[in-house]
Amino acid sequence: MFYLGMLALAVGLGLPISVLSAAMAQGRVGVAAIEGMTRQPEMSGRIQTVLILAMALIESLVIYVLLTFFMLQSRLPNLTGDQLNAMAGREGAAMTAPAAPTAP
Repeated sequence: MFYLGMLALAVGLGLPISVLSAAMAQGRVGVAAIEGMTRQPEMSGRIQTVLILAMALIESLVIYVLLTFFMLQSRLPNLTGDQLNAMAGREGAAMTAPAAPTAP
């Protein structure tokens, strides 16, 4: 039971955290490249080459995480509402949203 909970947590949070981290890293790389190009315009070609290489490496890490996400997601069991209620200890309760309040 603990294993499934940790697996669900990893699947649910792993991808968004890695994507946000990669987005921040790509932003920093882009800013550093633009600053370098403004300081030394004659080096723009070399800086652009390094920029593209750095962006590709950062993006490849996100692709690896995406593949891992799909591999982990396939290991999660498909549970019905009754099974989820039984696991939560609510044997007779239905998994429905609470009823909307009615106007008097």
